[in-house]
Amino acid sequence: MFSVEVRDRIMIGHSLPDPFFGPARNMHGATFIVDVAFFRERLTRHNVVVDIGAALEVLNRTLKPLNYQNLDALPQFAGVLTTTEFLCKHIFDAMAQAAASGALGEDGAGLSRIKVTLHETDLARASYEGALA
Repeated sequence: MFSVEVRDRIMIGHSLPDPFFGPARNMHGATFIVDVAFFRERLTRHNVVVDIGAALEVLNRTLKPLNYQNLDALPQFAGVLTTTEFLCKHIFDAMAQAAASGALGEDGAGLSRIKVTLHETDLARASYEGALA
């Protein structure tokens, strides 16, 4: 399996209002390093997994509405615990849609998997990985 990974970052504010989360129940900030890995069985006719430039652009567009935002105030996240794991799936869904729509270039539709990893710190990270149709 071949893979290519791109990276960006976001800074967000949010709270996780449930006793389970201890002090993170309160408003706090997070700076996430976001890695997105694209996988395919065989290389394209250009001997690549995906157009890296297109992947970087799509990732940047996906993250821009979240960057420097209080996630608690965004309507699409009303009543949602915006955990790192949840955000991984949110970003995955956007990247999968980009692959299906052609936003990742002509070869995006041939990807077999995508994995999104958010690094909270140098000590903790979460991921979501899924197959593409």
